[in-house]
Amino acid sequence: MRKITFVLGAAALLAAPAAANAQSDIAVGAGTGAATGAIVAGPFGAAVGAGVGAIVGGISDATRPRFREYVVHERPPSYYYEGDVEVGAVLPPDRVTYYEVPREYGVAPRYRYTVVNDRTVLVDPRSGRVVQIVD
Repeated sequence: MRKITFVLGAAALLAAPAAANAQSDIAVGAGTGAATGAIVAGPFGAAVGAGVGAIVGGISDATRPRFREYVVHERPPSYYYEGDVEVGAVLPPDRVTYYEVPREYGVAPRYRYTVVNDRTVLVDPRSGRVVQIVD
């Protein structure tokens, strides 16, 4: 019973920021993250996955196609990353170039984009952590 209470409490805490920002893309991201987390790690994974999936300030589903076209037009070089390119991966700070995302795509100003293994990703440049895969 304690596990269920903990998981439900954790899920509520993680869902609170998404509820405050009523964008449909966040809800979709939270749902997708929760489903993926549940597959990987059961109920606790669902709670954590919902928090990760609900990235606030990322590329929305509505602007994703236009942003992909923008990146193709800009042609930034692709950085080779040894390992899986996934949300949470930390990129080496000395070999990756981060690029500003134009305001028209609605991305939080703290994030930048780069291309890793031919995949466009949003990154928190302070930590080098991948926060969203855009393709």
